[in-house]
Amino acid sequence: MTLWARIEHEGRPRVGALDGDTIQLHEGTIFEPGAATGEAVAAADARWLTPTEPTKMVALWNNFRAAAEKNGWAIPAEPLTFLKAPNSFAAHGRPIPVPKSYDGRVAYEGELGIVIGKACSGVSPAEAASHILGYTCVNDVTAMELLNRDPSFAQWTRAKNFDGFGVFGPVVATGLDPQSLTVRTLVNGRERQNYRVDDMIFSPAELVSRLSQDMTLVPGDVIACGTSLGVLPMKAGTVVEIAIDGIGTLRNQYG
Repeated sequence: MTLWARIEHEGRPRVGALDGDTIQLHEGTIFEPGAATGEAVAAADARWLTPTEPTKMVALWNNFRAAAEKNGWAIPAEPLTFLKAPNSFAAHGRPIPVPKSYDGRVAYEGELGIVIGKACSGVSPAEAASHILGYTCVNDVTAMELLNRDPSFAQWTRAKNFDGFGVFGPVVATGLDPQSLTVRTLVNGRERQNYRVDDMIFSPAELVSRLSQDMTLVPGDVIACGTSLGVLPMKAGTVVEIAIDGIGTLRNQYG
């Protein structure tokens, strides 16, 4: 397993392998890292970038059985999705801005993210694994009161796409089994979410396959797999950490 990071170093983006507290820089890209250069950067001093630059983040709603059962939601027959735009993307350590045009409740949502490594269109579940680069942590931030404020139109686009509302990172982990993972969300150090990925209704391979029937997924795109129980609003100044053993901890402050 390798943890691939992308950081700004000496004024330009660089890719490196996270090894303990150090990022070992490589000469290539996250898709083709090439050889190590011998340069190293302390992770604590790094200016982190999002691990990839997605054309889109496809996010899931109602994809965990425990949440569906508690909320009385029917198990969906197909993935229920929405998009997060590039303006919403934010890296590990960056602040999540408080929206200027909305003063209602804003919630965190800790999630597993699938990172596409090779373009795919119309692939089968069996073929999907070869198109996945690896996995990352996602905080799918949501303006809760916008979703259903207008009874005639659910405002998923606005509620999910304020600047900084699509946080992911800090790394892409390759070579691990996503079904063995557990997602934890800590809010100011207090655990608020703790759920297993194998409770997903649609597994990562099935998500890649199904979504690729509808749209071409390109290298760097992210699929946010949806969240489970424990979503709550957060106040300005709140530090939110999405922790997935085997991947790492995505840490950001809201406001």
